[in-house]
Amino acid sequence: MDIEVLLNRLHDILVYDASAPMLFNTGLFLVLFVLFLLVYHSLKRFRNAKMLVVIAFSLYFYYKSSAECVFILVGVCLSDYLLGLWLGRLKRNWKRRLIVALNVVLNVGMLVWFKYFNLLAEAFASITSTRFDPLEIILPAGISFFTFRSISYMVDIYRREIEPCRNLLDYTFFLTFFPPLLAGPVVRAKDMLPQIKANAMPSRRKTSEGLFLIMTGLIKKVVIADYISGNFVDRIFDNPALYSGFENLMGCVGFTIQLYCDFSGYSDMAIGLALMLGYRFKINFDAPFKSQNPTEFWRRWHISLSLWLRDYLYIPLGGNRKGKFRAYFNQFITMVLGGLWHGASWMYIIWGAYHGLLLVLHKTVRSIWRLPENMRGRADIKAFNILLTFALIVVGFTFFRAPSLETVVMIGEQIAGNFHIDIAGQFVESYMMIVAAMALGYIAHMTPKTWTAGASQEYMSMAAIWQALLLAVVLFVVVQTRQSDLVPFIYLQY
Repeated sequence: MDIEVLLNRLHDILVYDASAPMLFNTGLFLVLFVLFLLVYHSLKRFRNAKMLVVIAFSLYFYYKSSAECVFILVGVCLSDYLLGLWLGRLKRNWKRRLIVALNVVLNVGMLVWFKYFNLLAEAFASITSTRFDPLEIILPAGISFFTFRSISYMVDIYRREIEPCRNLLDYTFFLTFFPPLLAGPVVRAKDMLPQIKANAMPSRRKTSEGLFLIMTGLIKKVVIADYISGNFVDRIFDNPALYSGFENLMGCVGFTIQLYCDFSGYSDMAIGLALMLGYRFKINFDAPFKSQNPTEFWRRWHISLSLWLRDYLYIPLGGNRKGKFRAYFNQFITMVLGGLWHGASWMYIIWGAYHGLLLVLHKTVRSIWRLPENMRGRADIKAFNILLTFALIVVGFTFFRAPSLETVVMIGEQIAGNFHIDIAGQFVESYMMIVAAMALGYIAHMTPKTWTAGASQEYMSMAAIWQALLLAVVLFVVVQTRQSDLVPFIYLQY
């Protein structure tokens, strides 16, 4: 091959391509990450050099997903660092509140411009009966996640829970660290900055645990989520009228399993990659479909976001300190804003309001009626609660996935008036692999936590050669089952 052609090919691979972002489930990332690991380990005795290499790789990783928007990320780093130092020197509370407000305005202002400007402008245009042509605004990947980290950093300094970071290298490392950069978990400065300061390093145990999480994440994402999506779920939501009510119902259930596997798969990989570099994050999902009520669901689903909303939105709104009615109102508003956080769509707002109502209803019922003592802990009651909660979650995620209310209405009409349970056998026969993938995703999720912990321990105790062999087998399965086109992680758009 001609050297010029080779260089051009290499250039095309390494520069930003909107149609082919570099994600955890791409071959390019695998190759570059292995090369990066070699450099990272060779510099383990040189803290600053090692950190500079991680920052450079993180910024390149972000560039490959959002091009010149990487400069926004760098700007947020500098802004946070300087405002944090300033905030740490101030004594008067009104001045400290002003600095925090400035940080919030900057971050929320970016979110409003990039995510919500067209929605707000269209709403204003409809009210005033004027014409508005939506602007073509490129949404920086992961902007919601790194702005949340930025806000929590400043608020924690204001609350005197942490000291401002006085090393620009440390703070840049924290905010740009690539594993959680695009889709979480929402890592807080008070959890990660101490690890950075201590110069956390990978051990064999951390590396083995990280590899196990990466493998489970890849299986969730590629083998289950992408397969269900491309071969079934997308078709249902694109045109529900073409399918029976039973197929529509299975499509809604399928998307719920797909979303869990896609998002928790990303979290597993992010946590695993961080472990391979020596850093430990808290879990982001804790078997949410085992929940017996909506409140428990939000303690298990997207835990880092749920806790962020509680600590930086619900509690500042007053929490439960101002009476029961105000507590319910605060919780409802928090969930509506949590829905809006997902994007500029009325469907996300409806989804957030739906979950807000579920939480309020659950707490209201629990306050006026409790299960008799002799019925608590019964297996049949527990199973009923789990199935009922899962059904409520499926309804909510139907709004989350549907492009419009019309689609949701159409799905509801098909389920209510054109169900045809008699085609269930034919459905299983025709969609054998889809049913198997959905069952695998749900059953694996419902297995006891001790099974997963045991499998992880077993993998960590293996000799390196057997670990590598199992990793090769998983990668082979992933390559064989992946879709022809790259399927981005769902939460990259948030």
